Amino acid sequence: MNKKKEIVPKLRFPEHIGNKLKITKLGEIASAVKEKVGKNVYTLMSVTSGVGLVPQAEKFGREIAGDSYKNYIAIKKYDFAYNKSATKQFPEGYISMLEEYNIAAVPNSIFTCFRITDSESYPLFFDYLFQNNYHGHWLRKYIEVGARAHGALSVDTKHLWSMPLALPDFKEQKKIADCLFSIDELIDAESRKLKVLERYKKGLMQKLFPAEGKTLPEWRFSEFRGCGEWGICTVEDSFDIITPPKKIVKSEYKNSGKYPIIDQSQEYIAGWTDDETAIVPYRRPLIIFGDHTCVLKYMSQPFAQGADGIKILSANYNLDEKFAYYCLENIPLNSNGYQRHYSTLKEFIIKFPDRNSGEQQKIADCLSEVDIIITEQLNNVEQLKAHKKGLMQGLFPSLEEADI
Repeated sequence: MNKKKEIVPKLRFPEHIGNKLKITKLGEIASAVKEKVGKNVYTLMSVTSGVGLVPQAEKFGREIAGDSYKNYIAIKKYDFAYNKSATKQFPEGYISMLEEYNIAAVPNSIFTCFRITDSESYPLFFDYLFQNNYHGHWLRKYIEVGARAHGALSVDTKHLWSMPLALPDFKEQKKIADCLFSIDELIDAESRKLKVLERYKKGLMQKLFPAEGKTLPEWRFSEFRGCGEWGICTVEDSFDIITPPKKIVKSEYKNSGKYPIIDQSQEYIAGWTDDETAIVPYRRPLIIFGDHTCVLKYMSQPFAQGADGIKILSANYNLDEKFAYYCLENIPLNSNGYQRHYSTLKEFIIKFPDRNSGEQQKIADCLSEVDIIITEQLNNVEQLKAHKKGLMQGLFPSLEEADI
């Protein structure tokens, strides 16, 4: 790294302002870890991008090493493993640190492992540096697009060792890591609260809708007790399928526009369009079912369909539209890979009280209130994650700040 100007992070703790950064390379402060497990028995690990090292049994439901286990690499606590497999979030691969185990085993086929050996370097600081994809910005110019060998990126290890680093001293590294760790703890706490709310909603729905084989729910609002049993109908007979006038291909999705584009992705709105000829005709709110993903969406505004793979459903007049949405959400339909699921969904039974009684609307309003709380909590988590991301971008100097 040839320094043309002094490298200074955008954000810095007051007590460290003015301290110069040490210019070095990864290979000068770290050493490769190549020791094989042999006959030793350690927990087998894999990597989930953006999460880190997790036990194979947890990720895949079983350990998958087989006869190749003896050639796995043994890594110790605070060692790093570079998984040379591309993901959408980390197209140049992901580097994660072993933290929860004193020793573990990782596959030698797609992992390059290393240990920080410099006594003036704090491993947790580097963990956050790699979470910020610092390595990806460096390695991408050395990785040919689509260059793979047996599923792994073709990366020459020498480029990893030559990665330039601008490091603060040990105390500042620890201060940065501690700051980011405290935010992680807050994110974890808010994420646990979100999961509690989601479990609460699921339990509430089980009480508000009749169980299998029954026509009355366990819980009923006081004004509807004694109002009689619920009706029964299949999903297929409860909804009409709406055919869109046209479909917007993904390459035509815009970042902004007059109308939202709805497809089967997890994102509620996948893109935008100004094409009025693509707007789905409707007189009442519609329900979108992801035929491959089983994702459900409730739409009460004009929209266009994006690509293939969704069923646009219009509830019949026996069902309040929002109540119908929750009926579908309460169906225990399990995703079975990338196959079409509506053929299975349409055979399920849904149960409903008389729409004119107002009970459907009461149930829908109750669950909508819970959804509002869940959405607010989800936004809290996402805002914290965005705050952490912004801090990381400010606390770590970028490669673009130096002439390399």
